[in-house]
Amino acid sequence: MPLSHPRRSALSEQVIAALRAQITSGEWPVGSRIPTEPELVEQLGVARNTVREAVRALSHNGLLDIRQGSGTYVVATSELAGVMQRRFAEADPRHIAELRSTLESAAARLAAERRTEKDLKQLDALLLRREEAWESGDKEAFVTADATFHLAVVSASHNDVMTAMYADLGEVLRDWLREDVGEKLTPETHMDHGRLLEAIRAGEADEAAAEAARYPFLCRLGGVTPTGD
Repeated sequence: MPLSHPRRSALSEQVIAALRAQITSGEWPVGSRIPTEPELVEQLGVARNTVREAVRALSHNGLLDIRQGSGTYVVATSELAGVMQRRFAEADPRHIAELRSTLESAAARLAAERRTEKDLKQLDALLLRREEAWESGDKEAFVTADATFHLAVVSASHNDVMTAMYADLGEVLRDWLREDVGEKLTPETHMDHGRLLEAIRAGEADEAAAEAARYPFLCRLGGVTPTGD
């Protein structure tokens, strides 16, 4: 729908907000290429320079990556997520594993105590999607499905701060998983998550926490056991 045409600076802010909304809503998921500049001009009903200014602003904020000759791609879902990805791009993989273990263990414990029937239905569906992605052999589909399942576990904690923080770390964790998976899916990178889900379903907080804590350290880049064990 074409936007209204107030003064130029306000119009630019409107376009930035419209593009950001497409990203945060998931309409343009991380990794996807956004519409071309002419397509955005037509969709939004604004001048080419206004679209270009908005895209550059979101690129500067870390949400978009402008790749000459290829297009513009979504690389983060929020400004903070973009900052997180840049800040931790070269982090020690074991440190990322330790962060995952700490956050996901705490969230799984809370999820076992607070999950609703709606949460369980979503987790069942997402675990099935993860298995289907694995069987398809599509590495990126598996990484996305795995990350989505883990985010849903955190969301089932019903701790909004923890969920928002984990979501902002999402692309950092996906990058870590991509590196761990390697060029193709192998049996070592599958890891059955059924026990985690069943512990949450049964309300077994200790078991859920233990299951969630161990997964990152089963990955190749995570090491064999957590530090201190």
